[in-house]
Amino acid sequence: MEWIGLLNYAVFMAIFICIYGLLALGLNIQWGFTGLFNAGIAGFFAVGAYASAILTTPEAAGRIGGFDLPVPVGWAGAMVLAAAIAWPIGKICLRFRSDYLAIATIGVAEIIRLVVKSEDWLTNSARGVTNIPRPFGDLPYVQSQLAYLALVGGILLVVYLLVERQIAAPWGRMMRAIRDNELAARAMGKDVPFRRLEAFIFGAALMGLGGALFAHLNRAITPEAIDPMVATFLVWIMLILGGSGNNRGAILGVAVVWVIWSFSEILTDQFPPEIAIKAKYIRIFLIGLMLQLVLRFRPEGILPEPQRGVSGKKDL
Repeated sequence: MEWIGLLNYAVFMAIFICIYGLLALGLNIQWGFTGLFNAGIAGFFAVGAYASAILTTPEAAGRIGGFDLPVPVGWAGAMVLAAAIAWPIGKICLRFRSDYLAIATIGVAEIIRLVVKSEDWLTNSARGVTNIPRPFGDLPYVQSQLAYLALVGGILLVVYLLVERQIAAPWGRMMRAIRDNELAARAMGKDVPFRRLEAFIFGAALMGLGGALFAHLNRAITPEAIDPMVATFLVWIMLILGGSGNNRGAILGVAVVWVIWSFSEILTDQFPPEIAIKAKYIRIFLIGLMLQLVLRFRPEGILPEPQRGVSGKKDL
């Protein structure tokens, strides 16, 4: 029945919103609260996806793997490996500022993408990793989708609450102080390089978790899934549109952009094939137009960062 198809699509889209919500929260920690311009989200997304895939898949000829570990172990491993890779990258790249940091992180993400595409023994190159176990995968399709949605939705909720608690703590106030006035934070005795590295690693771990959830959703991961357009720049648009510095705004931006992105695909698929291929660019145009309108009329985003200390309460 048609309504069942619509329900399936809605659930599938909700799962993607939850996964991208984790990416947006990770970027919000780096950019929204600390001012780190990370343009290499796709790299950490790929590290998490492939790490969990390698840890949880059965033995396969020609590539590393065969560990066949439980899925939660794969997800934890994805976060640990993404954080471990973020540490040396952060130690080197966080000395740069603004556009230089963005260029450096884009370069790192491209290195990771090329490794993924070319190293047969590690990632099975362009063929990717298949037979990735999926939680509740033995259930009928609709029940499996709903169960996986409940799982990733619960993970997103837990991560959101933990990040909110951390941001409301002295750590979060210190991060905003570093973002707003690094010299003043240094004068107050804060270890700015170490704290910036903390935020970079924390955000990268969440991006790795998002990649792992994506891989287990599709039961496979290939280099095409880590296209920088979808895995990096779309996340930036989501955060800017929703409101950087506000975790609720970050998740709202994910929902708004992903709904437009998905329904524009449905619309363009109705065109004749020769027109549909060209019409795909309408999706990018619509997202770009929305971003321009927001930057023009509401540059702080749909849900701007809360102003702290305006009601007589001291923020520090």
